[in-house]
Amino acid sequence: MKLTLESLSEMGAFTGAPVERDITWKQGDVDLTATVYVRRLSYRSVRSDIDASNSKADVLAARIAASICDETGEPVFTTEDITGDAEPDRGPLDGNLTVALLNVIGEVNGMGKTES
Repeated sequence: MKLTLESLSEMGAFTGAPVERDITWKQGDVDLTATVYVRRLSYRSVRSDIDASNSKADVLAARIAASICDETGEPVFTTEDITGDAEPDRGPLDGNLTVALLNVIGEVNGMGKTES
């Protein structure tokens, strides 16, 4: 097989549209559910991870910001929204929500799956 844009497309090597998923997390005593869109890991997310690492920024926050988007693929968060630096009075993203977002990112990207 030759490596071409056509052969890569046939193999599914491009990430395509965001994937819709529902997440649930606990906020105090309340269970909350939301629909999120997750961008599959791609060149953009790898670049975001590298940029965050090189600038000593928060790599997990960068991963969430690069992966969670709206249905058209536009980011929902900035890294600073997640860390709380965008609006200090609002503070950082809730820990349970953070874990739910990281879990759905892993789920969409097949992380943690083992081959039988």
